[in-house]
Formats: sequence, structure tokens, C-alpha cells
Amino acid sequence: MEVLWLGHADCHDVNRAGAKAAHLSRLASRYRILPGFCISAQAYSQWAELIDSTRLASLTPSKLLALADALASAYRDLGEICGVADPSVAVRSSAVDEDGATLSFAGQHETYLNIAGAHAVAEAVVRCWGSVRTERALAYRQRQSLSVAEARVAVLGQQLVPADASAVVFRANPVTGSDEEVMIDASWGLGESLVSGTVTPDTYMVRKSDLAIDCRDIAEKRRMTVLAQQGTHEAPVPRTHQKVPSIDETQVMELARLSMALETAMGWPVDIECAYRGRDLYLLQCRPITELSAR
Repeated sequence: MEVLWLGHADCHDVNRAGAKAAHLSRLASRYRILPGFCISAQAYSQWAELIDSTRLASLTPSKLLALADALASAYRDLGEICGVADPSVAVRSSAVDEDGATLSFAGQHETYLNIAGAHAVAEAVVRCWGSVRTERALAYRQRQSLSVAEARVAVLGQQLVPADASAVVFRANPVTGSDEEVMIDASWGLGESLVSGTVTPDTYMVRKSDLAIDCRDIAEKRRMTVLAQQGTHEAPVPRTHQKVPSIDETQVMELARLSMALETAMGWPVDIECAYRGRDLYLLQCRPITELSAR
């Protein structure tokens, strides 16, 4: 089984690492991106071939053991990089045909947060593979005229940062289509509540020309995603923080500048996900904005 590492040249290849991991890998030397390994799309193809085989005997213990051994080795290596024996990781699908100029696959494949232990990580990888064949994901592929049989997905295992606040940044206004603004949504805790829409976030509109904040809307943020013993759960935001901005103006400017720099680096308007731990900003995802529709 092929294991690729973020920041290494072989992980820059979308056909091997999938778009999500490949984009992060290309940026890892210049931005604060957490260490991680990628199980290549070839491994998914081998798994899919096994489960599709009418000969169940082909799903042999030796083949499953080889997968488990490769994952355990990669997880141990990640632990050495992180300086922790059993690091908490985010396990995310990275499909070859996702995060492109016209297709994002956002929310179609599964993500598992705060997974610790080699066995638990291996289970999460297999669940990510299985999510390619859920009713929701298959329906999406059919609507986009994509072949189900030719689906190829890598899986990214990346150190998890216990975020104090999270943000999603659009390098163009996705509502009006304006290229002169940066839109930032932010909320407390991990980004899961933010991207799933279970919390109303703080929203900022920043002018590209002079980085002035044109508009700000500080929401009453009642829920946030926090770490559980294994995984995550939603918890109430303390009353003292519900109406307090989740990021300050300095961080708003930092996010706006980051999105503009990434647009230059990648060559397209970006949609990024970020996390703050204290004052440290981490880039979690960078993909093209797939739709800029005028209201």
C-alpha cells in the first residue's frame, strides 16, 4: 500500500493523493500546515476490487494484515513527527475528482476527527473508503455524470489541532460574485459546526483593495464542536462568549491576506478552511470556489 507524506513531491500528484491532500502538500513548505500522511488512491482501488469480487476468498487475512501494518507504520511515524505516541488525527477523504474548478464534493465523503490509536485510524480509513458508496455520494456522482466504477479516493490522516476558533474564507463573494471582496465566516471551536451549518457564524466582508472591513455581523453563537474522548461532539458555547467575536480584527486581516496569497499561489479564487490555536493560524483546506453566482 502506497503511503505519501504532506510536503513531499509525490504527494503533490492529484492522481495519487487526491485533490485535498495534493493542494495541502503543495503549500506545506510555505504555510502552517499540520503534518500528515496520505493513503494513495491506488489503495482504494485495490479495496474496491476486493469487495466487488464475487470470490469472497480474495478478501484474505494477509491482504487485510498488509493494510493494517502499513497504516500502523505510517501512524507511528506521524507520532514521532508530532512527539506523541498516539496522536489525535483527522481522517479525511481526498478524492481524485473533488475540489476541482467545477466540482467540490463538499460534504459528500466522510471526515472523522480526533481519532487516536492505529486500529481506530485504520477503521476510519476504511469508513472513508466506504463513504464513496453511500447513497448520497452515489447520487451526487450521478448528477454530475461521473462514473461510479471509476471513482478513486485517497485518505488523509493529519494531526488534529484542538482549535479555539475556526474560519471559512472565500476569496470572492460567493453570493454576489464580486471579486473585490473577501468573505470570512468564523465561530468558536472546531470547524465541524461551521461547515455543517449548525451554528450561525460571525461574518466579515473585507475589501481587497485596502483590507478595510466593509461589513461585520457578530452572531449569537450558541453551539460549538469540541473534542470528546474519541471523536467530537457539539456543546453549548458559554454565555460569556456567545455574543463575543470569535476572532479579532488582527485575525480577520490575517485571514484575508492568507486567502489573497493563496489565490496567487494556486492560480484560482480559493475557498479555505482554517483553525486558530491561540494566535497560531493553521491552514486545513484549500480548494477552488466552484460557483460564483450573481444574486
